[in-house]
Amino acid sequence: MTATDGTVGKALDVLEKVAERDRPVRFSDLLAESELPKATLYRLLQTLTNQGMLRHDAETGAYSLGVRLVRLAHRAWSTASLAPLARPHLDALARQTGQTIHLAQLDTAQVLYVDKRSAETPVEMFSQAGKIGPAYCTGVGKTMLAFLPVDQQDRLIQQQSFHAFTDQTLHTPERLRAELVAIAARGHGYDREEHEPGIICVAVPILSAGGRVLGGLSVTGHKDHVALATLEGHLPALKTTARAIAEDAADWAFPERGGEAVMTRREEDTCRESG
Repeated sequence: MTATDGTVGKALDVLEKVAERDRPVRFSDLLAESELPKATLYRLLQTLTNQGMLRHDAETGAYSLGVRLVRLAHRAWSTASLAPLARPHLDALARQTGQTIHLAQLDTAQVLYVDKRSAETPVEMFSQAGKIGPAYCTGVGKTMLAFLPVDQQDRLIQQQSFHAFTDQTLHTPERLRAELVAIAARGHGYDREEHEPGIICVAVPILSAGGRVLGGLSVTGHKDHVALATLEGHLPALKTTARAIAEDAADWAFPERGGEAVMTRREEDTCRESG
């Protein structure tokens, strides 16, 4: 939250604190980790509850996500996420490779996993649809960063909370920048156990016709089950799938033609029907 976000920013921060928990959370727990005064936190919780964004259990005193928020989240998932239109492409890629497939988008300076297909031999790993992960040490994260405009890339690098998850983590801006240059040059990125021990992947960007980053796609496995070279062998299928998703997205959002946004076929049909 920035200094100009005011009350709305504070309320969203509180909402996110509740959402981060895997179970309902009490006021005292929220207060213990909040920088807000007690009265302010209570007032924001009351407002969020009154608006249906949170639910308050009078018996336990705990807060959980409200039905209205769930409804909005579902709507956002279907209109702002690549997941619905990418589903058949991910299914086909998972059948072809037999490995774990991740679809991700950038959420400010982090990675949001929007869909996942498990391998024929499932492997326990951090990533799940709906989870947020670090951009600087995941294959999809680094690959999306590598294809951003320089000014946007610089801004997001400055927002990374660098931490050495493993001995392989690129945990400084300098090391990350060098890696991003290499990714942009070859067209794909890697995760070499940088976020989780044993987890490796090959990732490609999903780019619009104008080169805008729409998301990232990866094929992932555990080094004890599959070699990085084997995952690299799936690059042609990975790139074909990324292009197919981008083509479908062009008819779903705002495609670019000559650098300008143009009307989608869906919008053109609506305009014709309305006269």
